[in-house]
Amino acid sequence: MYIYANGTSGNLDPMVALVDADTDLDSLKEDFFSRVLAGADTGRDPLLVMSEVTDQLFLAWDDDTGTGYNAALEYSIRRDGDYWLIITSPPSNPTFGEYRLQIGLNAPTVLEGNALATGDSIAYLDQEAKGSAYSVEESTGTLTSENNSTFYYLKDVDPGKIFYAYIEPTSGNLVPTLMLKGFGGKVIRSGNLLGDRTTATLQYPFDEGGKNFILEVAGCQNCEGLTSGDYRLLVGINAPQVHSGDAVSTDSSILRLPREVGIGVQLDQITDVDQKAENFTAVANIRMQWQDPRLAFSPDTCDCNLKTFTGNNFSKFIAITEDEWPEFSITNQQGNRWTQNQVALINPDGRSGYLERFTTTLQAPDFNFTRFPFDSQDFYIRITSLFPEEYFIFTDPEGLSSLGEQLGEEEWLITDFDTFVDTVSSDTVNSRYNFHFQAKRNLTFYVVRFFIPLALIIIVSWITFFLKDYTRRIEVTTGNLLLFIAWNFSISDDLPRLGYLTFMDSIIMTTFLISVIVVVFNVVLKRLEVSGRGGIAFKIDNYTLWIYPLVYVIAFGLIVYLFLV
Repeated sequence: MYIYANGTSGNLDPMVALVDADTDLDSLKEDFFSRVLAGADTGRDPLLVMSEVTDQLFLAWDDDTGTGYNAALEYSIRRDGDYWLIITSPPSNPTFGEYRLQIGLNAPTVLEGNALATGDSIAYLDQEAKGSAYSVEESTGTLTSENNSTFYYLKDVDPGKIFYAYIEPTSGNLVPTLMLKGFGGKVIRSGNLLGDRTTATLQYPFDEGGKNFILEVAGCQNCEGLTSGDYRLLVGINAPQVHSGDAVSTDSSILRLPREVGIGVQLDQITDVDQKAENFTAVANIRMQWQDPRLAFSPDTCDCNLKTFTGNNFSKFIAITEDEWPEFSITNQQGNRWTQNQVALINPDGRSGYLERFTTTLQAPDFNFTRFPFDSQDFYIRITSLFPEEYFIFTDPEGLSSLGEQLGEEEWLITDFDTFVDTVSSDTVNSRYNFHFQAKRNLTFYVVRFFIPLALIIIVSWITFFLKDYTRRIEVTTGNLLLFIAWNFSISDDLPRLGYLTFMDSIIMTTFLISVIVVVFNVVLKRLEVSGRGGIAFKIDNYTLWIYPLVYVIAFGLIVYLFLV
């Protein structure tokens, strides 16, 4: 007997083994691992123990005698009878994928892997022993009034299999319906479309097999108003018991469930914060991690243990494989995104990673300047999946997001950051990752350039009250008015044209208003002095010497309370 097995998809490294047909396969498996563990407990290399145990338990076996990782086995039959031919992946290196198996009697060309079939029946696939006589899978979900339908891709179905589906509501007023669609979107089977039952079932024979079939789940469209709620879905292959709703799930998967994509952002630098335009420019890295069995490969096909793609080559590779990858859009991005580096890595088992370093300008519409310059602002990087949640779901793994140690923005001090995942809805529901950080202003600039000079000006203005030269006092206070006007224009250049007052606006307006009142007050005192009533002016002025600072204290205290407290 000559046997040759090679993987045709995934990262399958096939191993073949031969035993007598009267062997209990479950006991064989249990005996194999118990012997290996017993040998390993003595301190020996488990791989050597595994090879010895394999020699003891099987009539013959092979792993890599063929080309690359292919298995090639030759066995001289010593007695007539039936045999089990087991094809699996090496216990020390679990792999998966489709395979091509050739079996020949007195046909040594099989060992070359390209023998021509003669049409003779030598072996058959024992579905019961394989554990795939039938398969059942259970899934749950929720339909809402905003998102009243969803769909599941079916994995490729072999010819001759029969597909079964059952759905029942578990909460709400949901009246569920089912539709099985072909790859072109054409409905080929349906269940409970009229909404006259509380559950829905359908059945379809895949006489010729099928790829890219879709099972759509929706709330009843013909009922009065949209129905919504949680549901439980059972699907099965060659499992009519599914229609009872009591079928037990097996290890085999039937649905191609959404792939989880771990995503994170490392913020390296903030090059600019434009308050007037309400945006900021950032240099950051996007990291993504996911696993797609359809991207798996056997290392012997490329003599490599990692496939690397740079630039747009990854997108081209995905297009060739007719697969999808978690493409995204930075939804609060303004203008172009300048990509500095872009690399994708694929491991043999389909574990994939994506890294992009970029510079771009991002909207910051959540700015609120009411407490300016004591304000703390929220900044976001929002990344939205271009595919609906039926394809990809973003997750937020711990440690994948971070802040750089030197962000390079002197005016702002970043106090904290956090990340979270939510969804956005339009025609579809798409997963969205949010990188959020808070920043407050470096107050040294405003204290040195504004608050200290303001305090000194107010003190100097107060000192002039000890003079009885009202003309000089008018000149000083009028000069202050011009200074406050200049300050107002200077600050307004940094901020957008707001429809509300800021803390700084209130401070400047208050000092401006008090200065105007002081000018008018000094003019009145000067008029009294000129008209010969200097004594009255002197008495009034004695009170204002202490009223003036008290007015500032009360006014500024009220502003602090209203804006900051």
